[in-house]
Formats: sequence, C-alpha cells, structure tokens
Amino acid sequence: MKIGNIDLGNRPVMLAPMEDVTDPSFRLICKEQGAAMVYTEFVSAEALVRDIPSTVRKLQINAEERPVAIQIYGREPEAMVEAAKIVEKAQPDIIDINFGCPVKRVAGKGAGAGMLRDIPKLLDITESVVKAVNLPVTVKTRLGWDCNSKIIGDLGPRLQDCGIAALTVHGRTRSQMYTGEADWEPIGELKADPRMEIPIIGNGDITSPEKALEAFEKFNVDGVMVGRGSIGAPWIFREMKEFIGKGEKIEIPVEKKFDMLLRQLRESIESKDERRGILHIRRHMAATPFLKGLPDFRPTRIRMLRANTLEELEEIFKEIKNVYFPATKETV
Repeated sequence: MKIGNIDLGNRPVMLAPMEDVTDPSFRLICKEQGAAMVYTEFVSAEALVRDIPSTVRKLQINAEERPVAIQIYGREPEAMVEAAKIVEKAQPDIIDINFGCPVKRVAGKGAGAGMLRDIPKLLDITESVVKAVNLPVTVKTRLGWDCNSKIIGDLGPRLQDCGIAALTVHGRTRSQMYTGEADWEPIGELKADPRMEIPIIGNGDITSPEKALEAFEKFNVDGVMVGRGSIGAPWIFREMKEFIGKGEKIEIPVEKKFDMLLRQLRESIESKDERRGILHIRRHMAATPFLKGLPDFRPTRIRMLRANTLEELEEIFKEIKNVYFPATKETV
C-alpha cells in the first residue's frame, strides 16, 4: 500500500492518532514493534496558529518513528490552511485531517466529527489544505453523524476528488462515540466502489491479530488502524504483523511487556516531570491486558494506579513479576 510515494508494504497496520496517548515515546515503541506508520496526537489548528506552546510541542517528531503523520483539526478553512503550512515545516511524511473525533469539546464546536454536519465546509477545508501544501494529505472520518446519516459511501469519492492521498474510516457514527460494535460493512462497500482509487484504511475494534486479518480478508481494506487496542499494549503490532504475514500466533514474553511499560514510564517522566509523567502513563497501566484477570490483583492494581513515584512503581512491578510471573522466559 502506498500513500503518495510512501510505501507502507502489504497489509500495513498503523497506530491511530489518540489524544494524550500517541506521544513520541509511545509512537516510537509501536514503530519498533511493527507499526507501519504512526500518527501524532491531534493538533488544534486554531491553537497552532496562535502559537500555543503545548500545541506546538505536539509537532515534535523523531527520524526513528518515520513514516509519521501529523493530524490537525479545526472548523475554519483559513485556520486549517495556515496550520497545515506550519505543520509542513515540521516535516512529517503526511498531513492528516481529523473529521472523526466525536468528543463534545471538539465535535460540539463543529470540528472533528462535527464537520459531518457541514459537508460543503468539510470539502472546502479538504481541498484548501491539499492545495496549500506539497505533502500528501489524508483524511480520517466516521460513517456519518448518526445512524440516519451514514454518508461515507457518498462522501468518500467526493473527498477523493479533493485530492487526498488516502482515507481512513472508523466504523461508527459520531453519535455512537465508542459504544456498540464498529460496523465494517460500509467500509468494505466503499473499498469495493469502482470510483475509489486511493487506499482505504479501516479503523474500529481492531483489538486482536484475528480481527486485523479479518479486516483485510473480509473487507479488502488496504490498511488497518489500531487505536484503543494498543493502549498499554504496544506489542500488539508485532503480534498482528506476524499473524497477518505468516499466520503464526506469537507470545510476547511478560518480561518484555514490563520493559516496554517501564520504558514508557521513564521516558514520560523524563519529558515532563515525575508527577505529570506518572499521571500520563496511568492510562496505559490501567489498560494493559496482561495484568487483567490475575487472581486477587485488585489491591495491587489500586496501589499501582495510586503510586506517585518511579521508585514505588518499580517496586510494585517487581512484586507483580515475583508473585504472578515467577518463571518468565524469553520465548520470542
């Protein structure tokens, strides 16, 4: 699969853009684990134009994580064009436009998935951004605003006509937020539409190697994007890559999983400070699947999520390994 001149290989699995999740450290770990492309946290066009420091910092990318896309969102064409030009100077491989974020503070103000209620402006923004920059421009969106307006079948070709290089579709409407099951049928129908020539990337509920392979085989998408399934589990990309490419299920050693979480924790503290760094990583520790279902783990889990220092967390991790995984082996 190619986006512009960027070759992502056959059946690529990508890391989705997620606010407060896809920071440089997490992106690089996911890349090392097999993510074909990674995306930054989404960037507010208006905040970027106003040169808000916390927003500008989101443009920082490392050579090791390439290919990388910077995603922007906004509701006014002028601000989106100016923001895209600023992003281009940061030299990502791709600029992605967010027309899919469902959260109230974004969609409720007409940006993100809120643009699905104003298709003329959505198309105006897309075409204006494409014309304003020399980098490939892609779009990420949803099926529609609600169950009565699943418009992606009509919207996809119109976005393609605006000049985008690829389209990612999350299989839910904005009204669904993240509830219920993602509906991949409209994504498959869009991919089968003879008018579509650009790559179609599917997103939504890809939480296992089996689901990733099914997305390719059943719906014939060009690529798959993984979001929440990667939180606390960056190794999921390696598992998916092996299963899709070789049909083999691999077991990532527990020791390596601990190492990745500790690396995230230390790098988060290094880039922020101890308090903010730990707060940032708590979401990953709470979500990590290999600590779920352990017997009598609740008290330890509470301690882990309440710990305030790196030293405390390192000791808790040692305790977890000694109690629950005393015979960890290097199997991969």
